[in-house]
Formats: sequence, structure tokens, C-alpha cells
Amino acid sequence: MWWNAFLLALREIRRNVLRSGLTILGVVIGVAAVITMVTIGNGATAKVTADIAKLGNNLLILRAGPRRSFGGGSSAKLFTLEDVKAIRRDLNTLTAVAPSSSRSTTAIFGNANWVTSVTGTTNELLTVREWQIEAGREFTDNELRAGQAVCILGTTVRKELFGSQDPLGSKIRLQKAACEVIGLLAEKGQTTTGTDQDDIILIPLRTLQRRLSGNLDIYLIQVSVKPEYSTDQARRDLESLMRERRHLSPTVQSDFTVTDMKEISDTLTGSTQVLTTLLGTVAAISLLVGGIGIMNIMLVSVTERTREIGTRLAIGALVREVLLQFLVEAVVLSSFGGLLGMALALLASWGFTKMLQVPLLLDPGIILLAFLFSVAIGIIFGYFPARNAAHLNPIEALRHE
Repeated sequence: MWWNAFLLALREIRRNVLRSGLTILGVVIGVAAVITMVTIGNGATAKVTADIAKLGNNLLILRAGPRRSFGGGSSAKLFTLEDVKAIRRDLNTLTAVAPSSSRSTTAIFGNANWVTSVTGTTNELLTVREWQIEAGREFTDNELRAGQAVCILGTTVRKELFGSQDPLGSKIRLQKAACEVIGLLAEKGQTTTGTDQDDIILIPLRTLQRRLSGNLDIYLIQVSVKPEYSTDQARRDLESLMRERRHLSPTVQSDFTVTDMKEISDTLTGSTQVLTTLLGTVAAISLLVGGIGIMNIMLVSVTERTREIGTRLAIGALVREVLLQFLVEAVVLSSFGGLLGMALALLASWGFTKMLQVPLLLDPGIILLAFLFSVAIGIIFGYFPARNAAHLNPIEALRHE
């Protein structure tokens, strides 16, 4: 009985191919939109998480200035080497403490020049930021203590100044100071805000203080928390230590900010997931529109085939057989729409993820759910027309013109 109903449904669909195609168009678009939106949302979430991870895992950033002036202001009290020593000495939850100060400077090599960020720091920045040395070496202890003129180049600076040449051993100029290239950083790419992490030159902190900035101030301290410890606890310990060193009473607001990169990651991924859910929900509404289209066409089909229905009932067809015939036809239509929508979604997801440069992360659960929802649409919206067909009076149906 089921097989016969399926064959009859295929016959009716083939008899009105154009009408059937237009009928399932809403379902096709709905299924494709749901799957595509969720896939793009999953890819965006994964990209945000990966970009945050590029900055370093379990990373805390200590900045001068209260939270409302995130970058710090001219009146904010900056940090000193004594603060760095105290953090290393008193906090046992940290694996690395990297002080740094940065200046925007023009780097010159031969006829090439490039305005970039020069950061004075220590080797611990490589640990905190999980930065690899692609070629060459990191700073020696003697270079860090003496503030020697050596530097490590990011990928962008290397390409702009040297092109395809090997920079190791060459000397570049930073303002009036000559600097020997001893290492090359592995490529990191852009952050979620579009900042090029490879547009950077690392030099020893003392070198920057003596030759470029002319002071001993430290603008930023980045610390990496041991995996076995919570970043929340480490942040509270760091805040408590810095308040104590700055002699701040409990009623006074902190004149520094400790940022937990995990919190930023959770906030951004949470936002993308909410947006994905919202877009998926809006796209699902089009499935309901497609269901209404199926109901409309099935009602028209019942009207057109009234005499056929009356004949079948008159020669002994059961009510449930007529009901099943029209219900199966509606389900077949919606199922075809679901399958076509899945195919369109795969193509659209591939194209949009390439265009937006996010990973293609297909969710089998969402794909299956969208297809089952399209089948359910056929059952729900096909039942009323099928019921109308099954309950026609055979005599009145045979009289129908």
C-alpha cells in the first residue's frame, strides 16, 4: 500500500513538474538557509576562538589606567621593573611574565623603509604569546641585560624590508639606532579586530628604554597562567598584588586594568552563537511559508482530482487509502525540497565560507534536523488536504465537473 502510494505520488509530480517545482521552492530555500546560516555561524565562532588563541592561552594582560580608559591615559601611573620582579617573586600561579613597551618607528634597510611597531620586551613574551622563532635565535641573557642593539623581525616587516632576501645578520635602522637582525618570528596572521600581529619588531626592553623611549617606563605586562590554575584566581591575585604595591585603599578604584583573554573569547563566541541561533530561527520561518505553499497546491490538486477520488471511493477504495495517497504526495514533495535544499546549502556554505575566510564546519545534526523538519512540514500541511480528499462524498465527487 505504501509503495503504491509512493508511485502514485511520483506520477502526479511528473505530470505537473513546473508546479511541483514552484511548490517546493519555499522548502528548498528554507532548508538551505537554515543549514547555511548555522554553518557560517559555526565557522565564525571557530575563527574567533582560533584568533583569540593566537594571542596566547591562559593569558592575562596588565595595563595602566582604569577599565573605562582601557588604553591607559597620560595621567596613569606606569609600571616599573620592580613591579615585574614582584609579580615573578610573589605569584606562583604564573609560567611567564613579559614586560613590554612599544613605539611606532620607521624601520630602514637600504632603500626600503616601513613604519611599524617596535616592542621592547624579553624572551618570555615568546612564551606568553606562544610565538615561535622560525629562523635565527632569541635574545641572550647578556643582550637583555646590556640592552644591545639586536632585533627579531615579524613576517610583515621582513617582507617589506627584505623581500625574498635572508635578513639574518643584516642591520636595519630604527630612527638613529642600528640594529642587527638575529631572528625571524613565525607568521601569526591577523587578530579578530584586523590587527596584523606580524607587523612588529622585537628588541630587548633595555634597548628600547635607552635608545628609543628615553625612560624606564613599562606600559604593558603580559602573564601566562599555569594550566592547573584558574585564570580568575590568578587575576584576583595579580590585582591584589598591584593594589598593594600602589598603596590603594579598599575604597579607591584601581588605576590599572587586568584583562583575561578567556573572558574576551567567551564573550565573542557567545555573541556569534546567539547571532547564529537568531539567523537560523529567521531562516526556519521560510520553511513554514513553504509548508503553506504545499497545503495550497494540495488543496488545488484535490479540487482538480475530485472525480478521480470519487471513482476510487465508489469502486471500494478505503478512506485511509485515499488519505494516505495525498499525504504521501505532500511528504514526497517536501522531502524532495529538503534534499534539494541540502544540496544547495552545501554549495552556498562552501562559497560563503571561502568569501568570508572562515572554516567550513558542517553540523550533521543540523543537516539531519533541517531535513526531518521539511518532512514534518509535508506531514503537517499535507494532512488537511488529504483529509478533505478522503472524506469526499463519492456520489457528489462523481457529479463534479
